[in-house]
Amino acid sequence: VWVDQLSKAHFRRSVEQSLARLKMDSVDLLLIHWPAPEGDVPMEEYLGELKAVQQAGLTRHIGVSNFTIAQIDEALKILGPGTLLTNQIEIHPYLHNRRLVEHCQRHDILVTGYMPLAVGRVNDDPVLTAIAENKGVSPAQVALAWVAARGIITIPSSTKRHHLQSNLAAMDLELTISEMNRIDTLDQALRLANPSFAPEWDID
Repeated sequence: VWVDQLSKAHFRRSVEQSLARLKMDSVDLLLIHWPAPEGDVPMEEYLGELKAVQQAGLTRHIGVSNFTIAQIDEALKILGPGTLLTNQIEIHPYLHNRRLVEHCQRHDILVTGYMPLAVGRVNDDPVLTAIAENKGVSPAQVALAWVAARGIITIPSSTKRHHLQSNLAAMDLELTISEMNRIDTLDQALRLANPSFAPEWDID
């Protein structure tokens, strides 16, 4: 659900329109795409609507995206523990988001990492390339394996069959502790998804 549809007046209609475009009666997972900019819509209001559409059978699970530590804590106070399935956030070798990842995991909220390939930047990285050449795989597969090894669900975007197959194969790739540590040194707190309405991010 996009930020301009979070109010009680628009929320359910937005969900129903999405379901109509998908030609489905319900989905497995429905997310708040971004928290309301500057709190324009109270979190209690739009999370209440999120829970209501779940109770109405329009989605099996609910979650959030781009929520900070403070916003996760507020959401848990509103909905209670065990309600949110996931927090979908930007994760790649140049943005580890460790504090937020660990906070979600402590509260049994799965972390879904989007942009795991940093919009293609991983393909030219010397560290990732060296590891990839040693294992006979691609740098992108190394990056995906690194995300998965942290217990994070990764959702690379691709429309090409061979890329899709390569991404799936990366889930079977095992990295050594030494290789994980080398990739860990790449963190630059490089945030690629940072629109003007983004929340005040946690310092990683």
